[in-house]
Amino acid sequence: MSRAFLAYITAITLLLVSIWCGVSIGSVHIPFEVFWNRAADETAANILWKIRLPRVLLAGLVGASLAIAGAAFQGLLKNPLADPYTLGVSSGASVGAVVTLFFGISIPVVGLYALPTLSMVGAVLTMVAVMSFARIVDRALKMETLILTGVIFSSFLGSLISLMIALSGEELRQVIGWLLGSVSMRGWPYVQMITPFVVIGSAILWTQRRELNVLLYGEERAKHLGVNVKRSKYLILVGGSMLTGAAVAVSGTIGFVGLVVPHMTRMIWGSDHRHLLPLSFINGATLLIICDLVARTIIIPRELPIGVITAFIGAPVFSYIFYKQRRSKGVRV
Repeated sequence: MSRAFLAYITAITLLLVSIWCGVSIGSVHIPFEVFWNRAADETAANILWKIRLPRVLLAGLVGASLAIAGAAFQGLLKNPLADPYTLGVSSGASVGAVVTLFFGISIPVVGLYALPTLSMVGAVLTMVAVMSFARIVDRALKMETLILTGVIFSSFLGSLISLMIALSGEELRQVIGWLLGSVSMRGWPYVQMITPFVVIGSAILWTQRRELNVLLYGEERAKHLGVNVKRSKYLILVGGSMLTGAAVAVSGTIGFVGLVVPHMTRMIWGSDHRHLLPLSFINGATLLIICDLVARTIIIPRELPIGVITAFIGAPVFSYIFYKQRRSKGVRV
Protein backbone atom coordinates (compact mmCIF):
# COMPACT_ATOMS: atom_id res chain seq x y z
CA MET A 1 0.00 0.00 0.00
CA SER A 2 1.50 3.34 -1.07
CA ARG A 3 1.85 6.22 1.35
CA ALA A 4 -0.50 8.44 -0.69
CA PHE A 5 -3.17 5.74 -0.87
CA LEU A 6 -2.97 5.26 2.91
CA ALA A 7 -3.28 9.02 3.40
CA TYR A 8 -6.47 9.23 1.32
CA ILE A 9 -8.03 6.16 2.94
CA THR A 10 -7.31 7.56 6.41
CA ALA A 11 -8.61 11.05 5.56
CA ILE A 12 -11.79 9.80 3.89
CA THR A 13 -12.52 7.38 6.72
CA LEU A 14 -12.17 10.15 9.31
CA LEU A 15 -14.41 12.39 7.22
CA LEU A 16 -17.16 9.77 6.97
CA VAL A 17 -16.97 9.09 10.71
CA SER A 18 -17.18 12.81 11.48
CA ILE A 19 -20.19 13.22 9.18
CA TRP A 20 -21.97 10.32 10.86
CA CYS A 21 -21.21 11.70 14.33
CA GLY A 22 -22.30 15.17 13.23
CA VAL A 23 -25.73 14.07 12.00
CA SER A 24 -26.47 11.50 14.70
CA ILE A 25 -25.21 13.11 17.92
CA GLY A 26 -27.07 15.94 19.58
CA SER A 27 -29.96 16.77 21.86
CA VAL A 28 -31.96 14.30 19.74
CA HIS A 29 -30.30 11.05 18.68
CA ILE A 30 -30.80 10.15 15.02
CA PRO A 31 -31.13 6.39 14.38
CA PHE A 32 -29.14 5.04 11.44
CA GLU A 33 -32.20 3.54 9.75
CA VAL A 34 -33.76 7.00 9.34
CA PHE A 35 -31.40 7.58 6.38
CA TRP A 36 -33.39 5.19 4.19
CA ASN A 37 -36.68 4.92 6.10
CA ARG A 38 -38.29 8.21 7.10
CA ALA A 39 -41.28 6.35 8.51
CA ALA A 40 -39.11 4.77 11.22
CA ASP A 41 -39.07 8.07 13.10
CA GLU A 42 -40.72 11.02 11.38
CA THR A 43 -39.46 13.59 13.88
CA ALA A 44 -35.87 12.35 13.68
CA ALA A 45 -36.11 12.28 9.89
CA ASN A 46 -37.19 15.93 9.77
CA ILE A 47 -34.33 16.92 12.08
CA LEU A 48 -31.88 14.94 9.95
CA TRP A 49 -32.85 16.26 6.52
CA LYS A 50 -33.85 19.81 7.42
CA ILE A 51 -31.36 20.71 10.17
CA ARG A 52 -28.50 18.31 10.86
CA LEU A 53 -27.44 17.22 7.37
CA PRO A 54 -27.32 20.71 5.78
CA ARG A 55 -25.48 21.99 8.86
CA VAL A 56 -22.87 19.24 8.69
CA LEU A 57 -22.41 19.66 4.94
CA LEU A 58 -22.06 23.43 5.31
CA ALA A 59 -19.47 23.02 8.08
CA GLY A 60 -17.59 20.57 5.89
CA LEU A 61 -17.60 22.89 2.89
CA VAL A 62 -16.45 25.87 4.97
CA GLY A 63 -13.65 23.88 6.61
CA ALA A 64 -12.55 22.42 3.29
CA SER A 65 -12.49 25.88 1.67
CA LEU A 66 -10.42 27.49 4.40
CA ALA A 67 -7.99 24.56 4.60
CA ILE A 68 -7.22 24.27 0.88
CA ALA A 69 -6.92 28.08 0.63
CA GLY A 70 -4.47 28.05 3.54
CA ALA A 71 -2.42 25.26 1.92
CA ALA A 72 -2.21 27.25 -1.32
CA PHE A 73 -1.22 30.50 0.43
CA GLN A 74 1.44 28.71 2.45
CA GLY A 75 2.88 27.13 -0.69
CA LEU A 76 2.81 30.37 -2.66
CA LEU A 77 4.47 32.40 0.08
CA LYS A 78 6.73 29.58 1.35
CA ASN A 79 5.47 30.47 4.80
CA PRO A 80 3.82 27.99 7.22
CA LEU A 81 2.19 30.85 9.14
CA ALA A 82 0.28 32.12 6.11
CA ASP A 83 -3.46 31.48 6.07
CA PRO A 84 -6.60 33.48 5.26
CA TYR A 85 -6.94 34.54 8.90
CA THR A 86 -3.39 35.71 9.64
CA LEU A 87 -3.02 37.41 6.25
CA GLY A 88 -6.12 39.54 6.83
CA VAL A 89 -8.04 37.94 3.95
CA SER A 90 -10.79 36.78 6.30
CA SER A 91 -11.13 40.33 7.62
CA GLY A 92 -11.43 41.64 4.06
CA ALA A 93 -14.10 39.06 3.31
CA SER A 94 -15.85 40.04 6.55
CA VAL A 95 -15.94 43.70 5.54
CA GLY A 96 -17.44 42.76 2.17
CA ALA A 97 -20.10 40.64 3.85
CA VAL A 98 -20.90 43.16 6.61
CA VAL A 99 -21.23 45.96 4.06
CA THR A 100 -23.69 43.77 2.16
CA LEU A 101 -25.72 43.07 5.30
CA PHE A 102 -25.50 46.63 6.64
CA PHE A 103 -26.63 48.37 3.47
CA GLY A 104 -28.91 45.55 2.31
CA ILE A 105 -27.08 45.37 -1.01
CA SER A 106 -28.57 43.13 -3.66
CA ILE A 107 -27.26 42.48 -7.15
CA PRO A 108 -30.04 41.54 -9.60
CA VAL A 109 -27.75 39.53 -11.86
CA VAL A 110 -26.40 37.23 -9.14
CA GLY A 111 -29.39 37.22 -6.77
CA LEU A 112 -28.71 34.75 -3.93
CA TYR A 113 -24.95 34.97 -4.57
CA ALA A 114 -24.60 38.71 -3.82
CA LEU A 115 -23.29 38.06 -0.31
CA PRO A 116 -20.51 35.58 -1.23
CA THR A 117 -19.64 37.60 -4.35
CA LEU A 118 -19.03 40.83 -2.45
CA SER A 119 -17.31 38.92 0.33
CA MET A 120 -15.00 37.36 -2.26
CA VAL A 121 -14.27 40.80 -3.74
CA GLY A 122 -13.30 42.04 -0.28
CA ALA A 123 -11.01 39.05 0.21
CA VAL A 124 -9.25 39.51 -3.15
CA LEU A 125 -8.72 43.25 -2.65
CA THR A 126 -7.34 42.68 0.86
CA MET A 127 -4.93 39.99 -0.32
CA VAL A 128 -3.62 42.25 -3.08
CA ALA A 129 -3.25 45.16 -0.64
CA VAL A 130 -1.42 43.06 1.97
CA MET A 131 1.00 41.60 -0.58
CA SER A 132 1.65 45.01 -2.18
CA PHE A 133 2.29 46.81 1.10
CA ALA A 134 4.48 44.00 2.46
CA ARG A 135 6.58 44.02 -0.71
CA ILE A 136 7.04 47.80 -0.46
CA VAL A 137 8.25 47.45 3.14
CA ASP A 138 10.39 44.36 2.50
CA ARG A 139 10.96 43.07 -1.02
CA ALA A 140 12.10 39.72 0.41
CA LEU A 141 8.62 39.23 1.91
CA LYS A 142 9.97 37.87 5.17
CA MET A 143 7.66 36.03 7.50
CA GLU A 144 7.55 38.76 10.13
CA THR A 145 6.78 41.46 7.58
CA LEU A 146 3.93 39.52 6.02
CA ILE A 147 2.33 38.55 9.32
CA LEU A 148 2.61 42.09 10.73
CA THR A 149 1.12 43.50 7.53
CA GLY A 150 -1.78 41.09 7.87
CA VAL A 151 -2.27 42.20 11.49
CA ILE A 152 -2.24 45.87 10.45
CA PHE A 153 -4.85 45.36 7.76
CA SER A 154 -6.95 43.12 10.02
CA SER A 155 -6.97 45.83 12.70
CA PHE A 156 -7.95 48.52 10.22
CA LEU A 157 -10.69 46.41 8.65
CA GLY A 158 -11.87 45.39 12.11
CA SER A 159 -12.32 49.07 12.97
CA LEU A 160 -14.50 49.50 9.88
CA ILE A 161 -16.65 46.60 10.99
CA SER A 162 -16.91 48.08 14.50
CA LEU A 163 -17.98 51.40 12.97
CA MET A 164 -20.77 49.74 11.01
CA ILE A 165 -21.87 47.85 14.12
CA ALA A 166 -21.96 51.12 16.09
CA LEU A 167 -24.10 52.75 13.40
CA SER A 168 -26.39 49.80 12.84
CA GLY A 169 -29.91 49.56 14.15
CA GLU A 170 -32.08 46.62 13.26
CA GLU A 171 -29.13 45.03 11.44
CA LEU A 172 -27.08 44.81 14.68
CA ARG A 173 -28.27 41.38 15.79
CA GLN A 174 -27.76 39.88 12.34
CA VAL A 175 -24.27 41.36 11.96
CA ILE A 176 -23.11 40.39 15.47
CA GLY A 177 -24.47 36.86 15.14
CA TRP A 178 -22.76 36.47 11.80
CA LEU A 179 -19.39 37.79 13.03
CA LEU A 180 -19.21 35.26 15.87
CA GLY A 181 -18.88 32.47 13.32
CA SER A 182 -21.48 29.74 13.10
CA VAL A 183 -23.17 27.30 10.74
CA SER A 184 -26.27 27.04 12.92
CA MET A 185 -29.71 27.31 11.30
CA ARG A 186 -28.30 28.07 7.86
CA GLY A 187 -30.09 25.32 5.95
CA TRP A 188 -29.87 24.14 2.37
CA PRO A 189 -29.90 27.64 0.77
CA TYR A 190 -26.47 28.33 2.30
CA VAL A 191 -25.13 25.00 1.10
CA GLN A 192 -26.39 25.95 -2.35
CA MET A 193 -24.79 29.40 -1.99
CA ILE A 194 -21.26 28.21 -1.18
CA THR A 195 -21.05 25.11 -3.39
CA PRO A 196 -20.31 26.81 -6.76
CA PHE A 197 -17.52 28.88 -5.23
CA VAL A 198 -16.00 25.84 -3.54
CA VAL A 199 -16.00 23.91 -6.81
CA ILE A 200 -14.58 26.74 -8.90
CA GLY A 201 -12.02 27.93 -6.33
CA SER A 202 -10.77 24.41 -5.60
CA ALA A 203 -10.53 23.66 -9.32
CA ILE A 204 -8.41 26.80 -9.85
CA LEU A 205 -6.02 25.80 -7.06
CA TRP A 206 -5.89 22.19 -8.31
CA THR A 207 -4.70 23.38 -11.72
CA GLN A 208 -1.76 25.05 -9.95
CA ARG A 209 -0.62 22.03 -7.90
CA ARG A 210 2.54 21.43 -9.97
CA GLU A 211 3.33 25.14 -10.13
CA LEU A 212 3.10 25.33 -6.33
CA ASN A 213 5.62 22.51 -6.05
CA VAL A 214 8.04 24.32 -8.36
CA LEU A 215 7.53 27.67 -6.59
CA LEU A 216 8.88 26.09 -3.41
CA TYR A 217 12.35 26.34 -5.00
CA GLY A 218 12.00 30.07 -5.66
CA GLU A 219 10.56 32.26 -8.37
CA GLU A 220 13.74 32.45 -10.46
CA ARG A 221 14.11 28.68 -10.70
CA ALA A 222 10.40 28.36 -11.41
CA LYS A 223 10.79 30.76 -14.36
CA HIS A 224 13.71 28.73 -15.70
CA LEU A 225 11.57 25.60 -15.49
CA GLY A 226 8.89 27.20 -17.62
CA VAL A 227 6.39 28.35 -15.00
CA ASN A 228 4.51 31.54 -15.73
CA VAL A 229 5.03 32.87 -12.20
CA LYS A 230 2.87 35.98 -12.56
CA ARG A 231 -0.06 34.01 -13.96
CA SER A 232 0.27 31.31 -11.29
CA LYS A 233 0.35 33.88 -8.49
CA TYR A 234 -2.75 35.54 -9.87
CA LEU A 235 -4.68 32.28 -10.14
CA ILE A 236 -3.66 31.11 -6.65
CA LEU A 237 -4.60 34.44 -5.07
CA VAL A 238 -7.95 34.53 -6.88
CA GLY A 239 -8.76 30.89 -6.13
CA GLY A 240 -7.79 31.16 -2.45
CA SER A 241 -9.60 34.46 -1.98
CA MET A 242 -12.70 33.09 -3.71
CA LEU A 243 -12.80 30.16 -1.29
CA THR A 244 -12.18 32.39 1.72
CA GLY A 245 -14.78 34.93 0.69
CA ALA A 246 -17.46 32.29 0.13
CA ALA A 247 -16.66 30.56 3.43
CA VAL A 248 -16.77 33.80 5.42
CA ALA A 249 -19.98 34.86 3.68
CA VAL A 250 -21.94 31.82 4.86
CA SER A 251 -20.39 31.18 8.27
CA GLY A 252 -18.77 34.35 9.53
CA THR A 253 -15.16 34.66 10.66
CA ILE A 254 -13.69 31.29 11.65
CA GLY A 255 -9.98 31.44 12.32
CA PHE A 256 -7.03 29.06 12.27
CA VAL A 257 -8.53 26.28 10.10
CA GLY A 258 -6.40 27.39 7.15
CA LEU A 259 -3.34 27.42 9.39
CA VAL A 260 -3.69 24.22 11.41
CA VAL A 261 -4.95 21.76 8.82
CA PRO A 262 -2.36 22.32 6.04
CA HIS A 263 0.48 22.40 8.55
CA MET A 264 -0.53 19.15 10.26
CA THR A 265 -1.23 17.49 6.91
CA ARG A 266 2.18 18.57 5.64
CA MET A 267 3.91 17.26 8.77
CA ILE A 268 2.31 13.82 8.43
CA TRP A 269 2.04 13.28 4.68
CA GLY A 270 4.59 15.62 3.08
CA SER A 271 4.54 18.87 1.09
CA ASP A 272 3.74 17.59 -2.41
CA HIS A 273 0.84 19.81 -3.42
CA ARG A 274 -0.58 17.13 -5.68
CA HIS A 275 -1.64 15.42 -2.45
CA LEU A 276 -1.42 18.27 0.06
CA LEU A 277 -4.25 20.24 -1.55
CA PRO A 278 -6.87 17.45 -1.69
CA LEU A 279 -5.84 16.04 1.70
CA SER A 280 -6.11 19.49 3.27
CA PHE A 281 -9.54 19.85 1.66
CA ILE A 282 -10.74 16.58 3.20
CA ASN A 283 -9.10 17.13 6.59
CA GLY A 284 -10.39 20.70 6.79
CA ALA A 285 -13.94 19.43 6.32
CA THR A 286 -13.39 16.82 9.04
CA LEU A 287 -11.97 19.31 11.52
CA LEU A 288 -14.75 21.86 11.20
CA ILE A 289 -17.50 19.21 11.37
CA ILE A 290 -15.98 17.98 14.63
CA CYS A 291 -15.56 21.54 15.96
CA ASP A 292 -19.19 22.30 15.15
CA LEU A 293 -20.28 19.10 16.90
CA VAL A 294 -18.36 20.15 20.02
CA ALA A 295 -19.71 23.71 19.81
CA ARG A 296 -23.34 22.56 19.86
CA THR A 297 -23.06 19.72 22.37
CA ILE A 298 -20.52 20.80 24.99
CA ILE A 299 -23.03 22.96 26.92
CA ILE A 300 -26.41 21.63 25.72
CA PRO A 301 -28.93 23.21 25.25
CA ARG A 302 -26.84 26.32 24.47
CA GLU A 303 -24.35 26.54 21.61
CA LEU A 304 -20.91 28.09 21.43
CA PRO A 305 -19.75 30.01 18.34
CA ILE A 306 -17.68 27.61 16.26
CA GLY A 307 -14.92 30.21 16.05
CA VAL A 308 -14.34 29.79 19.80
CA ILE A 309 -13.56 26.10 19.36
CA THR A 310 -11.22 26.62 16.39
CA ALA A 311 -9.40 29.38 18.31
CA PHE A 312 -8.84 27.04 21.28
CA ILE A 313 -7.21 24.58 18.88
CA GLY A 314 -5.51 27.04 16.55
CA ALA A 315 -3.90 29.49 18.95
CA PRO A 316 -1.60 26.92 20.63
CA VAL A 317 -0.69 25.40 17.26
CA PHE A 318 0.06 28.86 15.86
CA SER A 319 2.30 29.55 18.87
CA TYR A 320 4.11 26.25 18.40
CA ILE A 321 4.74 26.85 14.68
CA PHE A 322 5.95 30.40 15.32
CA TYR A 323 8.26 29.24 18.12
CA LYS A 324 9.62 26.44 15.95
CA GLN A 325 10.33 28.79 13.05
CA ARG A 326 12.01 31.37 15.27
CA ARG A 327 14.20 28.71 16.84
CA SER A 328 15.30 27.45 13.45
CA LYS A 329 15.94 31.06 12.29
CA GLY A 330 14.28 30.45 8.96
CA VAL A 331 11.13 29.35 7.31
CA ARG A 332 10.72 25.77 6.20
CA VAL A 333 7.69 24.48 4.37
